[in-house]
Amino acid sequence: MAIQIWHNPRCSKSRQTLALLEENGVTPDVVLYLESVPSKQDIKAVLSKLGIEARALLRNGEDAYKELNLKDKSLSDEVLLDAMVSHPKLIQRPIVINGDKAKLGRPPEDVLEII
Repeated sequence: MAIQIWHNPRCSKSRQTLALLEENGVTPDVVLYLESVPSKQDIKAVLSKLGIEARALLRNGEDAYKELNLKDKSLSDEVLLDAMVSHPKLIQRPIVINGDKAKLGRPPEDVLEII
C-alpha cells in the first residue's frame, strides 16, 4: 500500500510535510481532502491508526467549530464525525497514512516515524 497524505495545499504545515516526504524519497498519494471528502468510515479508520479520539482531530479555530457548538463535551463521536464529513475544514491536517499507521504532520517531522 502506498503512503498517503491528506493534504490542503493552502496550509503551510501540509506543504512542509509533503516536501519533507519528497525529500526523503517518498512520493505519496495526495488526497485533497477538502475536494475528495473522506467518508465517516475513512475518518474512523484514520482515528484508529492515529490512536486518538474524534475530538482530538477537530480544528477548534474553524468557524464551523463555533457555529456547530462542537466544544460541547457531551457530543458523541458520531456527531463529531458527521460534522467532519459535512465540514472537512474541521479535520486536522496534514495526515500521513502508511498501512496501519498514521501521523499528524504537526510538526511535519513527526511523519518520518512511519515512513
